[in-house]
Amino acid sequence: MSDPHTQAHYGPRAGAYVASAVHATGADLDFIAQTLRPHPSWSVLDLGCGGGHVSYTAAPLVARVTAADITAPMLTAVQAEATARGLENITTIQASAEDLPFPAGHFDAVLCRFSAHHWSNWSTGLREARRVLKPGGTALFIDTTAPTLPRLDSHLQTIELLRDPTHGRNHTVPEWVAELARAGFSLTGCQSWNLRMEFPVWTARTKTPEVMLAALRHLQATAPEEVKTHFAITPDGSFDLDVVLFALTTA
Repeated sequence: MSDPHTQAHYGPRAGAYVASAVHATGADLDFIAQTLRPHPSWSVLDLGCGGGHVSYTAAPLVARVTAADITAPMLTAVQAEATARGLENITTIQASAEDLPFPAGHFDAVLCRFSAHHWSNWSTGLREARRVLKPGGTALFIDTTAPTLPRLDSHLQTIELLRDPTHGRNHTVPEWVAELARAGFSLTGCQSWNLRMEFPVWTARTKTPEVMLAALRHLQATAPEEVKTHFAITPDGSFDLDVVLFALTTA
């Protein structure tokens, strides 16, 4: 299994992601439910499942949900929560996005929420997602995105890495659109919104060390006004992130 760094980082934090209010709620989960509701026979992949909230949303609406993640303790926590909720059609599998152990065209839908910015190889992960999706299948990718202006982009990537050493990269919307097309997806819809990150909760979830907390607060305090305005940074360190949902299909 690849990327032991990510596994080691997220293993002790699995419970925090199952309990996370940011991950457990949102209009995007409602959109997922609306997308799946007419399809009780579908087999669905929750790619990079994290705390499993996409799986818990999908399971009552489809035949089968496979929750895939690179971190074994995360999967243990997800399976325990699924059992507690009586969701017997959720199974878990340890796998990286870049090397999925499924045949081509295996799933009716692939769902991925707040995972892709951690992947070791984003392009390969998107191609794998496309490979395991049936022709005419449905895919939803939801992730935080980067601004196109370099100064704003640099600020976002830096705070993400200081807070979480497994951070890969937040991509811009144009980068997402281009890479999804190269992977073989067709874009059918796109939605965007702001997600408020409460600084104490945001850093507690990843158990960010004190030295990194100090660096984060210094970076925010000394940021140019255009950065503070764009991210709506408040004195307590809380700020906004841009989130985009890409709705997709395949030829």
